[in-house]
Amino acid sequence: MTSTTGISGPNGTVPAARASSRSVVLDGLRFLAAGLIVLYHYQSEGPWPLDRLSPVFLRGYLATDFFLILSGYVLGRAYGRKIAGGTVSDERFLLLRVMRVWPAHLVMLAAFAVVIALGVALGAPPAHPDQYQLSDLPSQALLIHAWGLHTGSGWNLPTWSLSALVICYAAFPTLWRKLNRVGASLLLFIGGLAAVWAADLVSRTLYHHALFDLPFNLGVLRALPLFVFGACIARAGELDWPPSRWAVWLAVASGLLVTVLQGFGRFDLMSVALLGLLVGAGGAVRTSRGQQVAAKAGQISFALYITHIFVAMIWFHATRMIVARFAPPEWLQWVMWGLALPAAIATAIAFERLVDQPLQKAVGRLISWRPARYRELARSE
Repeated sequence: MTSTTGISGPNGTVPAARASSRSVVLDGLRFLAAGLIVLYHYQSEGPWPLDRLSPVFLRGYLATDFFLILSGYVLGRAYGRKIAGGTVSDERFLLLRVMRVWPAHLVMLAAFAVVIALGVALGAPPAHPDQYQLSDLPSQALLIHAWGLHTGSGWNLPTWSLSALVICYAAFPTLWRKLNRVGASLLLFIGGLAAVWAADLVSRTLYHHALFDLPFNLGVLRALPLFVFGACIARAGELDWPPSRWAVWLAVASGLLVTVLQGFGRFDLMSVALLGLLVGAGGAVRTSRGQQVAAKAGQISFALYITHIFVAMIWFHATRMIVARFAPPEWLQWVMWGLALPAAIATAIAFERLVDQPLQKAVGRLISWRPARYRELARSE
């Protein structure tokens, strides 16, 4: 919520508009990133893979990294003053954050289990049965499957990042209190980026993988430095960086550069630096244009993120059956593939309105918090 007084910092008081955690640009980018993740996971399901058109389609994993940076940023802007001022305890904060993602995760995991069980009973098992091992269900249900346990990465694939974020949430209060002592915005940005670079070096040394290629069961090692980077950018935002007069141009430039860069190969660390600039600049842009549309789009991003693999499992199983039986022409196969995208968005809208919103109201009552206040504090993805 927007304060009327702003945030006090070493460089003076940041205007209230800059103190707000809401941003039209970031809401729009949040939805765009979710859409790119959907394309990344769907691109191989067409008559031929979309990466034949451009290697950009192989870089969709960077959209997940954007989400992780954005999570650290938004939590810093939404909770930073509350954590620093002690108005929200560490335990309360962790409870709010976990209960924001865990109930919806459990609903989707149950949906996967029911549909797969029905498919097996009807003689239509999943195309990749190794992704749905019963032995993986306990760690998936507890949301601990990205904590370094020897478990598979199947079921609802993107939820490795939610599992990793639980650790990030637990670390955030201590992290923010440390960052709150730093008064140099450039040092914060460079320090956050250095954390990502150091994590990549450790990953290559210990696991012989780049940070962005780690197995999903080690997802916390990838998520934590990106989350820290986002929190550093949020603290820099409290110090009025980047300046508002540069924000639009910096956001446009960093967005264009990170997109063009993907056409020349994998430059993950440079891409992450540009994504960090995009988050910081996007958060500094203040405009009311398109606010309602952007807010609605941002609102369904979480639902799109956790439901699109479920849609893909059903949709592309059906299209494979149709292709095998009727051999439709390639153009019609592309039409069927293309319809999966609006189907995923429609499912996300329905899930957000019919499942996630009622769940959050119930959670608010369960933890004895005023529902409106709970929704204000709990929302950040």
